[in-house]
Amino acid sequence: MRKPSARASSQKASPRRSSLREFKTLFPYLARYRSRYIWGFICLITVDVAQMVIPQFIRRAVDVISSGNFTFKDVLIPAVWMTAVMGVIALGRFLWRYFIHGASRRIETELREQLFGHLLILSYDFYQNHKIGDLMSRGTNDLNAVRESIGMGLVALIDGTVMAVSILVIIFAQDFRTAGLAVIPLPLITLIILLFGSAVGKRFLKAQETYSSMSDTVQETFAGLRVVKSFVKEWWFIKKFADTNDDYRDANMELVKLFGVFFPFITLLSGFTSLIVLFIGGIRVIEGSISPGDLVALFRYFQMLIWPLMGAGFVVNMIQRGAASLGRVNEVMKAKASIASPESPKTSVETDRAVEIRHLSFTYPGANTPALEDLSITLPRGKVLGILGRTGSGKSTLIKTLVRMVDPPPETVFVRGLAVEEWDLQALRSCFGVTPQDSYLFSDSVKNNIQYGFSSFLYSEKENAEVNLEKNSPLGVLRSAVRGAHTQNSDPALIAKAAEISSISRDLESFPKGWDTVIGERGLTLSGGQKQRIAISRAVISSPEILILDDALSAVDAETEKRILTALLKERQGKTAIIISHRVSTLRNVDQVAVLDKGRIAEYGTPAELTALGGFYARTAALQQLDRPED
Repeated sequence: MRKPSARASSQKASPRRSSLREFKTLFPYLARYRSRYIWGFICLITVDVAQMVIPQFIRRAVDVISSGNFTFKDVLIPAVWMTAVMGVIALGRFLWRYFIHGASRRIETELREQLFGHLLILSYDFYQNHKIGDLMSRGTNDLNAVRESIGMGLVALIDGTVMAVSILVIIFAQDFRTAGLAVIPLPLITLIILLFGSAVGKRFLKAQETYSSMSDTVQETFAGLRVVKSFVKEWWFIKKFADTNDDYRDANMELVKLFGVFFPFITLLSGFTSLIVLFIGGIRVIEGSISPGDLVALFRYFQMLIWPLMGAGFVVNMIQRGAASLGRVNEVMKAKASIASPESPKTSVETDRAVEIRHLSFTYPGANTPALEDLSITLPRGKVLGILGRTGSGKSTLIKTLVRMVDPPPETVFVRGLAVEEWDLQALRSCFGVTPQDSYLFSDSVKNNIQYGFSSFLYSEKENAEVNLEKNSPLGVLRSAVRGAHTQNSDPALIAKAAEISSISRDLESFPKGWDTVIGERGLTLSGGQKQRIAISRAVISSPEILILDDALSAVDAETEKRILTALLKERQGKTAIIISHRVSTLRNVDQVAVLDKGRIAEYGTPAELTALGGFYARTAALQQLDRPED
């Protein structure tokens, strides 16, 4: 029996209603590509006019033939004109597809680029509340629906409106009596279309949300593949995916059932109009009120009127889908970064203090106990600070406040004499080279993973102006900066030097293609120690002003650790560093050690002073059999 959790959670989620007001956010894009849309609509209307001319040629040919007195030339001339008109139709259809679909594709590309750029700007806490699979769904599936709504959706709207109005005018002008009776089913069709549109919007939104849930399951499963295989839980994740996959199928089947009823019913009602035309028009031909050619043309026009009626269903479907999807995209785009640069960033002052923390207390949102409490530390320039403490003592939180991954209270954390909240965010973070605990690596070559440590882009306002070809684009500075950026080329000697410091160069022969060896996602093909050493190389290659190693040597052996620390301290002599570790051996050559306990500083001093103190540092050293920290 299936467990109901996936479906139940989907049903209990707070419903979001799609609204056509969501399309307001697309006005700047539509305005920028208005020339393409205008030319596309001109070509589309030309095709519609050409299509409405063809029944007149047919009417003329039928009347000539039915008269019984005609020559081959009398039939050939309408046929030639019809062929020429069909050539215009073919060319027009190509051109409106080129202009309108081309514009919608360009808008989709810009939207996806803007969404990706906005996601990179958002703060860390945003990702704690939004799953990656859901965000990927919004950037792919939802944007596809948006593109269809401003592409084929607009085509169906304009085409259907022009065709329906023009045909109704023509048939009423040609035979008011027959047309008046034949259009009786049309109001009912209009009412059904309106009801259909509302139902489609709700069901499509549910299908998109279910797709996001399925994407979440896939992303989490493959990201944690090692754990899945280690615990032999493949069957459990297969079942979990099957549940969400079935939910996605069921949500789409609701749409399929709706379409399965709608289109046959519209076809049935449209068929009634054809019957009325055939019956009433036939009587009018017998009476001599209209000619046989008039009846054939009238019947042809009513057959052409079926597409605008059916197209109205497509329009409602695409617009409702687009509105639902655009609402999901706009929800992300409206999210604001909780941590951002101030409107007027200040410049750091000249000081001999690289980092200063003054009575820092910090509590995570929703937590009952503070992660840091009344913490005060001063780290002079050129000195190395070691941080030791039990798990959960606040070590990593302290580092997050320095680079503003979390926002500390004002005037509590200072870098180079300036409070972190007064810095430009990118300038602040460029002061640091951080090796985090998880040592995240990208699915790229070893060389490129190390090169990521360089300051990525150097650009000027002049270059922005030169490369920003679409200067009114909502992408703004982000797009022009990326296009005008000069990636700082690294010297192979710098890569080799960084690799030598981290000792990853000793493993170079084990990599199949040396520096160009592509590692698996998240460094899947490497050992924990190799990942940490590549991450250290990445942090030191740009020679940052302040280097932070957050438990970055936990996966390497004692001999390798000693070699790395010796090379690191030699290379960075006279530069500032913060080293966090659970090993006393890692901290034996630092200038000062801060021992944290429950967010407070329990001990502070040189390694020798803390050893003599006999506190937590000394007990940890004894347990690790390090009687002399300077050895």
